[in-house]
Formats: sequence, C-alpha cells, structure tokens
Amino acid sequence: MMKLYLSLLRRKLRRWSRSLLAAMPESLRFALYRRMADCETLNEGRLELKIANTQEELEACFALLHDAYVGSGFMRPHASGLRVTPHHALHTTTTLCAKVDGRVVGTLSIIREGIFGFPMQSAFDISSVRAKEGRIAEISALAVHPHWRKTGGSILFPLMKFMYGYCTRYFDTRHLVIAVNPAHIEMYESLLFFRRLTEKVVDRYDFANGAPAVGATLDLHEAPMLFKRAYGHKPGRRNLHRYFTATELPEIQYPARPWHTSNDPVLTPALLNHFFNQRTRAFDELDSRRQRLLHSIYRESAWARVLPRLPADADVAIGLRREERHSMHCPATLIALGSHASAQRVTIVEISGHGFLARISRALPEGTRCSLVVELGEGLLSHGEAEVVRQARSDTGQFYGFRIENPDDAWRRCVAWLEDTAQAAVGADAEPNRAVAAVPVTAALPA
Repeated sequence: MMKLYLSLLRRKLRRWSRSLLAAMPESLRFALYRRMADCETLNEGRLELKIANTQEELEACFALLHDAYVGSGFMRPHASGLRVTPHHALHTTTTLCAKVDGRVVGTLSIIREGIFGFPMQSAFDISSVRAKEGRIAEISALAVHPHWRKTGGSILFPLMKFMYGYCTRYFDTRHLVIAVNPAHIEMYESLLFFRRLTEKVVDRYDFANGAPAVGATLDLHEAPMLFKRAYGHKPGRRNLHRYFTATELPEIQYPARPWHTSNDPVLTPALLNHFFNQRTRAFDELDSRRQRLLHSIYRESAWARVLPRLPADADVAIGLRREERHSMHCPATLIALGSHASAQRVTIVEISGHGFLARISRALPEGTRCSLVVELGEGLLSHGEAEVVRQARSDTGQFYGFRIENPDDAWRRCVAWLEDTAQAAVGADAEPNRAVAAVPVTAALPA
C-alpha cells in the first residue's frame, strides 16, 4: 500500500514540476535546464561506446528502440520485437550504441542523405537547411534503457558526445536535423542549441505512428561558439563546452580508417537478409521504386539474392556509372594548368579508379586541366593531373567531376582497399557476426 502511495505521490510531483516549468518564461526555463546539466560518465571501465557492427549489437539496438517507441506510443508492437527502418539498410546510416558491462543500454542512428532521403522529409520542409553550405545528417532512432534514464545523463551525454564527435570528425557533416516529440524538444533547444525549423507542430508524424513532432536543426560550425558562451565559465562536469569540444572519452571507440572515408558500412548480405527478410519483412513493404533503388546500389549477385525480387523487365541500371564511386572526405589542392590562377583548396567527396567528385567554391570551366595533391589518408598523399569533365550545383554546394588518366600508386592502392572492403562485406556471409572494419589494411597502404 505504501509503495502505491509513494508512486502516486511521485507522479503528482512530476506533473506539478512540469506545470511549474511550463509557466516560467522560456529564458528562465532554458537557464534552469542548463544549470542542471551534468555530463558525468560511468567509470571503472563499465561503459563502452562504439559503432554497432555485429548481428548481436544491431539486434540489441533495434530491440531497445522498439521497446522505447512502443512505450512512448511512437509505433505499434511488432512481432519481431524490433524497430528496423528502410534507412537502416543503407551504408549512409550509422548506428551507434552504448554498452554497460557488455549489454546495449543506449542507441541512436545517424542518417546521412542517401537514396531514400531523410525520414523527416515526409513531414518537414528542410529547404532552409539545404540552402546553406555543408552536408546534412538526421539524428534518429534514439533510445536509452529505462533503468539508465533514471541516472541523469550518464548514458545520454556520452552517447550525444559520441554523435557530435563522429559527425564532426568522420561523417562529413555540418548540419544536424531532428524530428522529436514536442515534450522533448526543449532539451535539444536549451542544452544543445537546436533551432526549430518552424514554430508549428506537426500533428501527425507518420514515421512515429502519427504522434506529434517538432523539427529542428543545429549548425555544427556554430555549435562550439554557442557552447562556449553558455557553458565555458562552468566548472567540471557542468562545462558542456569543454565536454563536447575538448574532452576525450576513452570509452569511445572511433573507427580506425587508413583513408579519409566518410562512411563506416557494416552490413553484409547475411545481415540484410537477417533483419529485413527473416526477423522482419521490411523489404516486402517497400514500394517498387525503393526496391529498384536498393538494387542500384547493391549490384553484386550476393546482395541481389537477398533483395526483393524485381520483375524480369525492371531496369535498375539507369544512371549507374561504369566505375563504382566511393564516399570520401579528402582535402586537396588544385592548380589550373596554363593559367596564372592561384592554388585553391577543395574537398573530394567521391573517388573511383579514374575519377573523382570535388566540392569547389571557385568556378572551373569544363575541359580545364589541373595539377592536384590529395590527402587520401593521414599523411598519405596522391599527386597527379586531372581534367574537369562536368559540373553541377546541388543543395550542399558546387561540385565538379574530374577524370584522372594516370592515377599514381597511392590512388590505386586507396581504390583497391575500398573495393576489397566492399568485397569483404559480401564474403562475410560465412562469418555474419564479423565486423567489416576488421578487414586487414596493411597491404593496401602506400609505402
């Protein structure tokens, strides 16, 4: 009887506290939230933060997400006990996990724009974010085990720091976008300085079972200044500026990359089959357009065998290049030959055996030949000449396609490693729980 009484009392106190907070002016309310922020991390080696890259870890993440979404009314219970979305089938999505004593207790997914766009595009206009320079990623599928929600930010803050560091260092991302329940938006606004896309609340967000949602965005180039202004004077673990921008958490396992790649694919045909055909029937629920798009990016026969079967006359080769391109984030220097133009710094975002795509601010006419120096990895340089063969303006900047006639040894070794890694994912069917990141790379590195 006493336990029931205490439980009812706690509920009344929570409702009273929420009412009191809601009555405060926004500036005072946000200041209070920031004052309460505490980024204490579990010690004694119990906490581990990493990319979910095994069947067991992904299964635990999707199960935790399912239970959190069902408990909040954001989805109906699924027979599999998992929440798996089409975006989880793409290499442009990375799922992070937090583990305590080897058990997954927190997860979130970072979705960079791929063939399916962003989940929140179905309900929110993100054109104002697209108008700015830089790539976008949606933060989605956040869940923390109920037990660890009661411990302040001991799981949430390290998971957010991992997300922040991964996006700024590894994922070639400038802008974050989110769609969250109105009850949670003030945490993102007050603590992390997300800004609403619009004051209007979407009454029914289909991606969350028709629950209401608010869209918001954060510019990661502006975030350090905002954090410093709000937290720079605070002591110890309340200084979120130092926590996000300077503190290194040994609990975080960032991916080991010999080259400046911008994705960390972990999927294999076996994993796709397990989650999208066996544990769920998510592939069967895709419309024909999305099914064709999947075939356009997974072209090897081992992938095709686990993807939805297409009609015999289906054309999935439209728009495919003769050489596969690999996502990268490489700084480079270009100098136009036969002119007095000064060198310009550019960013290469895709490479292939004999070409690349670069984000460039200064115009270059088609046919222009350039000398280039590319940092393909930390201290690993490639030298050569390239010709502009096309140009295109997109939502994330101005891009130019180049052809390289005689790639040097470093370039060839980098492309060979990328292709071998992709093939290793196909070959991992014999060991479906193996992390693709464990593929040996020593033989592919330049001398």
